[in-house]
Amino acid sequence: MKRAEKAERILTILDDFYPEVPIPLDHKDAFTLLVAVLLSAQTTDVRVNQVTPALFKEGPTPKKMAGLSVERVLEHIKTCGLAPTKAKNVRKLAEILVELHGGKVPATFEELEALPGVGHKTASVVMAQAFGVPAFPVDTHIHRLAARWGLSDGKNVDKTERDLKAVFPEERWNDVHLAIIWFGREHCPAVGHDLTRCPICSWAASKKRIEEEARKRAPKKKAKARRARA
Repeated sequence: MKRAEKAERILTILDDFYPEVPIPLDHKDAFTLLVAVLLSAQTTDVRVNQVTPALFKEGPTPKKMAGLSVERVLEHIKTCGLAPTKAKNVRKLAEILVELHGGKVPATFEELEALPGVGHKTASVVMAQAFGVPAFPVDTHIHRLAARWGLSDGKNVDKTERDLKAVFPEERWNDVHLAIIWFGREHCPAVGHDLTRCPICSWAASKKRIEEEARKRAPKKKAKARRARA
């Protein structure tokens, strides 16, 4: 089956699972989304959603966030991974938005990626979810599932992004990337997954891929059986 044919069938399945795709990070506007996505690196969305209400209460706008000290921002986000660096980036980012962008989040990839702590994936999320610009942010779930499903060779996230953009309709990029994330979290985990029982992997993954992941699961199943007998 060609990649484009796979993508069409996958899209149909994802639409059945997620007719309306929720955005994982809580936010109220482009600025709070930008900060939330920045904080989500090496941190779960659940954790980010736990810390941002108090942070956004004190710093709901770039101007008010820029008025906080780095130490105060850190106090709010200290349970997130890489918190000290993120606190500095959030504070500096807010300052730049006030000084160079009139207190607004810019709506171009180039300007977003020039902000502290904002890489291509973060910029893609903001462009897609805040401004409705077609983008295909690739996180760890999307990267691994694209490889598992044979939609990309998985060499790097840039290649995965190009491959997925080539097989999914541009008008669906913004919602399908979210649907893949949710499917990966809820139905297609990285570890201990039986590909033969998966609604997508069972037919999209190659025979070689299914056998490789089955071998990885085998030692864990044996260890679990030994513990049960003990």
